[in-house]
Amino acid sequence: MQDGNRVKSPFNGKKFTKETLVYLLLAFWALINLFPVYWMFTFSLKSNNEIFGENVIGLPKEWLWSNYSKALQVGNIGRYFLNSVIIAVVTIALVMAVALMATFALTRFMWKGRKMMNDFFMLGLTIPIHASIVPIYVTLSKLHMLSTYSSLIIPYAAFSLAMAILICTGFMQEIPIELDEAACIDGCGTWRIFFKIIVPLMKPAVATVSIYTFLQCWNELMFANIFVSDKAHKTLPVGVQALSGQYLTEWGPVGAAMVLATFPMLVFYIFFSKKIQDSFIAGAVKG
Repeated sequence: MQDGNRVKSPFNGKKFTKETLVYLLLAFWALINLFPVYWMFTFSLKSNNEIFGENVIGLPKEWLWSNYSKALQVGNIGRYFLNSVIIAVVTIALVMAVALMATFALTRFMWKGRKMMNDFFMLGLTIPIHASIVPIYVTLSKLHMLSTYSSLIIPYAAFSLAMAILICTGFMQEIPIELDEAACIDGCGTWRIFFKIIVPLMKPAVATVSIYTFLQCWNELMFANIFVSDKAHKTLPVGVQALSGQYLTEWGPVGAAMVLATFPMLVFYIFFSKKIQDSFIAGAVKG
């Protein structure tokens, strides 16, 4: 081989072909997964004529942004959206507070009955959420809590707690106990160790539990449909269900309500997905 000339390896072409094929397959798979999002968004901006035959999957010929105003104003989707946000935020805060404290007690302290208490929490994973509708409804009715935010926040938090403790336990066990001992020697009490050392190191687990709890609250329909009867406290899934009956011959506003119900979940996941990935490689604490 002469200086300045490079002989092309016969394997370079094969490698390029394989990589190109992989990227093409990944791009095709991405399009398949993104198509429902595209279809739902364009669906929300079309008239019934375009939805049912004239222009099923194409871009709207006439962009009917008025469908969103109808969903928000006439369908009261704005109020239902706010209710879902309030319930989801309060539930996440309640679940995280209880799960972190319970995990701290289960993993950091030695006390009689610790294993039994952990098994009791994990028992919640075996109970189907909708199998408890009747006893929860009776309990809430006797406590006069039906058709309130609490009638959804308490059951949502209770059924999310077991998974939250399971996730937090696996993560907190990876935090060296030597950090607690060093902080104790420096004069830190139990609560200071918890808030100053443990909680900051639990951010990936907090993000994972927050997304799990958010999806549980945001998408749940059965409890919200049974435990809440007044419009002032209805959530977004119930509002979308009611809207499909109210706009039986006009499906554009229904699509707009579906977009308002779905896109917040996508945005929430995008912002916290990195934290979820970090939770799977957690435990690397520099000392």
